[in-house]
Amino acid sequence: MLYSCLGAHSQIKEGPKTYISGSASITNNGISFVPSFSLEQPAALFDLSIVKGRFSFEPQLTFSLEEGRPWYQVYWLRYNLLAEGKFQLRTSGHLGLNFAKILDAANNEVIKTERYLVGELIPSYEISKHINVSIQYMIAQGYDIGTSKLQHFVSLNGYFSNIIISKMLFLDASTQVYYLSTFGSEEGFYAAAAFTLRRTNFPVSLSVLGNKALSTEIDGKDFLWNLTLTYSFGKGVLSKL
Repeated sequence: MLYSCLGAHSQIKEGPKTYISGSASITNNGISFVPSFSLEQPAALFDLSIVKGRFSFEPQLTFSLEEGRPWYQVYWLRYNLLAEGKFQLRTSGHLGLNFAKILDAANNEVIKTERYLVGELIPSYEISKHINVSIQYMIAQGYDIGTSKLQHFVSLNGYFSNIIISKMLFLDASTQVYYLSTFGSEEGFYAAAAFTLRRTNFPVSLSVLGNKALSTEIDGKDFLWNLTLTYSFGKGVLSKL
């Protein structure tokens, strides 16, 4: 009887493991995919990813280094609907907080918290071990006076990983063409590219990102770029672009 109980116990399958990873970054120019939300100042970014099975929780906190104030915060909840094979499908949602500077009735500068709820759907396909393409769709709803009540974001993405530079150096590249609509009538088309240089078994990487407006009615600079230095820890890649 004791033998049979021990045997049954040994066959119990363990649940999915929990993986924790994260990064801390500094950049010379804080850039948001919504041009009017870009900080355009030196910024610090902190990412954390907690993954268990198909679920993940991925908060991101950002701050202005020049003014010492928060920039934005997002709290992603993600679920991989299809996680096996070359074709994958992920759905996500997050609460987003944007901290905007405004003038109050006494003409004093204050920080206003703007709240957004965002939904996301990303189908992706692995062309090869180092090439991945995806389509990203996000819909956002603002809940405060002055925020965009409905935003739509659609992008076509390409990701190229582990491009060999030398025996110890590798390059990751991301490309993106996207459409953005805000406030119900303002819309724009953009292109972005990011390149990350990293060293084998070394936690620090250097990235450059450029964002170009192709045709837009949305406020913001025609071209934005930045350099970002990142320290990563744990297991996994937090973001491709």
